[in-house]
Amino acid sequence: MGIKAKLKAASLLSVWLLAAPAAFADDQPVKGGTLIYLEQQAHTNLYPPAGGFYPNGGVLNQITDKLTYQNPKTLAIEPWIAESWAVNDAATEYTFKIRKGVTFSDGTPLDANAVAKNYDTFGLGNKELKQPISEVINNYDHSEVVDPYTVKFYFKKSSPGFLQGTSVIGSGLVSLKTLALSFDQLGDATKIIGSGPFVVESETLGKQLSLKARTDYSWGPSKLEHQGRAYLDGIKYIVTGEDSVRIGALLSGQADFIRQLQAYDEKQVSDQNFSIYAAPTRGVNDSVAFRPDNPLVADIKVRQALLHATNNKEIVDTLFSANYPQAKSIISSAAAGYADLSSKLIYDPALAEKLFDEAGWKKGADGVRQKDGKPLSLAVYESLPQPQNKAVLQLVAQQWAKLGVKLQVLAGTSGNLVTDNVDPAKTPLVVAEVGRADPDVIKSQFYAKNRDALLQKGGLNPKASFSDDKLNGILETVASETDGSRRLAAAKAAQEYLLDQAYVIPFFEEPQVFAGAPYVKGIAFEAVGRPSFYSTWLAEH
Repeated sequence: MGIKAKLKAASLLSVWLLAAPAAFADDQPVKGGTLIYLEQQAHTNLYPPAGGFYPNGGVLNQITDKLTYQNPKTLAIEPWIAESWAVNDAATEYTFKIRKGVTFSDGTPLDANAVAKNYDTFGLGNKELKQPISEVINNYDHSEVVDPYTVKFYFKKSSPGFLQGTSVIGSGLVSLKTLALSFDQLGDATKIIGSGPFVVESETLGKQLSLKARTDYSWGPSKLEHQGRAYLDGIKYIVTGEDSVRIGALLSGQADFIRQLQAYDEKQVSDQNFSIYAAPTRGVNDSVAFRPDNPLVADIKVRQALLHATNNKEIVDTLFSANYPQAKSIISSAAAGYADLSSKLIYDPALAEKLFDEAGWKKGADGVRQKDGKPLSLAVYESLPQPQNKAVLQLVAQQWAKLGVKLQVLAGTSGNLVTDNVDPAKTPLVVAEVGRADPDVIKSQFYAKNRDALLQKGGLNPKASFSDDKLNGILETVASETDGSRRLAAAKAAQEYLLDQAYVIPFFEEPQVFAGAPYVKGIAFEAVGRPSFYSTWLAEH
């Protein structure tokens, strides 16, 4: 069996591990112990709407609760801090009944008033404290505290994705004391007061974080089999950037659980009977998105040529395993609203050559295409959170070079990354990916007032001139259409339009891949691949 075949076999085993947790059904959970968890990167900011960054979410998921719980298997929305809810037909009014007896770890009540203050902050932002609006909340107007345990939310227009938005990491509930702090202060985990099953015990910024179980915790999602306090006594996060160091520590027994297991390391882990967990993120696939403001990629024919010059099957087969399915659309095949558009993603070098020629880009003596004396030379920054992103972009550069296009891959640690990435003149394309199990995820990535991967006018770049009103109209329909079938049709239309305009080239469906020691039981993930250690326990070993 070749190395690629072995990788595929190991990956299929890991998929089975995720699908069959009942394999350990006879084991009885053991209380106590501290989980040693090696994280690839340090968390940045723990303001809940910033939880989309994987290290942030991996912490917030343990120390905060959400109004609702999205079942990761069925994607159904189930009770949690909200014991029930009602939505009007227009999806402009949502009423939640709050579970009684819940408190934040500072002893203050998690009641209707606290919920209202959280969502007023997430839905409207706070300019004075530099707290941004949450990307999962659309059309928010205001809250109303009906009684101590009933809160009502009003929206300026229909917001059908809001209920699911109350279940995501970015909607973790924090105390009024935490909400009173500026965004810049919330990188300090000790400042985050939640109601979750763990609380922050200590932190060495950028290096280590210790959580301890909250002994009086008794309000986990109501349909979970496990109720009461967490089984673990604590969790110790250790930031360990080197892949080989994380794996070595896991296999030698110095660590119990690690994040970001690379595909090429899966076999050595599975060969020693350690568990691999490939949790889907169910959102916008690992991609590159173009900045149509940049003159080199402003022509649709150039973008279409680059799309057909990209062989995403080669990317997956060369660098990844079966845990990383080849992209067939803008969003994952496990995502809500997915449409199979693989026919629009055909690798066709001859078509790419034709489109480049039609756009006036001819090969020069050095083999690089030129137009008006300028080479077709592009640059992109690698994205450190994405798996093997540098290798992915370097392989794309090789593919494009065969057709006369130069792609320079810039370091993700560059001091210019932040400023250059919001300047279409300097950065003609950018890495894009976001997880969320709701069609609104497409709007989150491409709308001007959200993540804004296309850098549209009215978004992150005040000098931007590009705006696509048709795309924005479709995205607004996704976020406001209350009829389920029409909303899914809009989600499909958004995927089709993004590919027809060649604004995006998707590569693969991105999972979060973890590895754990055989004695680590009860690992769970929420709907977009962030770990939950509430029901985790350590067997005798």
